[in-house]
Amino acid sequence: MGAKVFFDLAEEEKQEFKGNNVLDPIRSGTSFNVSVEKAFYWRDFLKVFVHPVFYSPTKPAGLSEISLEYSQRVREIARGLLTGISESLGLEGSYIEKAMDLERGKQIFIANLYPTCPQPELAMGMPPHSDHGLLTLLIQNGIGGLQIQHKGKWVNVGTHSNSFLVNTGDHLEILSNGRYKSVLHRAIVNNKGTRISIAMAHGPSLDSVVSPAPELLVSSEGDEPAAYIGMKYKDYLELQQSNKPGSSSNFSSLATASVCVYQTMKVIMVLL
Repeated sequence: MGAKVFFDLAEEEKQEFKGNNVLDPIRSGTSFNVSVEKAFYWRDFLKVFVHPVFYSPTKPAGLSEISLEYSQRVREIARGLLTGISESLGLEGSYIEKAMDLERGKQIFIANLYPTCPQPELAMGMPPHSDHGLLTLLIQNGIGGLQIQHKGKWVNVGTHSNSFLVNTGDHLEILSNGRYKSVLHRAIVNNKGTRISIAMAHGPSLDSVVSPAPELLVSSEGDEPAAYIGMKYKDYLELQQSNKPGSSSNFSSLATASVCVYQTMKVIMVLL
């Protein structure tokens, strides 16, 4: 796995790709939110923008070619899912693709490494959070650690070979006016083995203003109030970076006075 080879690089080599800003195209590090958090989590990560402009670390050799092909293939899967989601909302199949300007949509390659932890009860891989964007497609190496919140409790998500885990994100919840819920999740660590996950996040273009689809606010049964105000995707990313993990969701700043929508979970879909 190319990501594992990257994590095996010497620290000084990985430091060449260190970034602090959420809009840096290549970022490598250990903290969930390096601009806010003083505590470090039991996790190494690599985040790379791969669309609409493709970036890749220059090390290790071969990673660029692998991540380019993988990102292209996964992007097609995400588009197919979003077509189905559009239709499930009673919209044209191409609605989300057009409304979110997916030709220029932001796609982010995220590799996570959670080393074996001698005292897992004292550490955290990633704190509770939801994903920005529309969909995140995730694969992992067979060692569990992902949990989602359901009815106030944390539930383990099993690992499935040859499959994706699909998380619905904040901006799909906003666009659907709450019909699809963003998934609150976290990563725990263990003392048995190293967990590796590869997530591919798919979002609107940075300039897209995301708000509830107008077509979903009008029906034969009467008008439905918008649950969120609009915000440019780029501004949302910067707001997210300024928040500490575990603090109130960015939704609190977007919820309208008339309707208060809280973060809940949507059962993770498994593509076999």
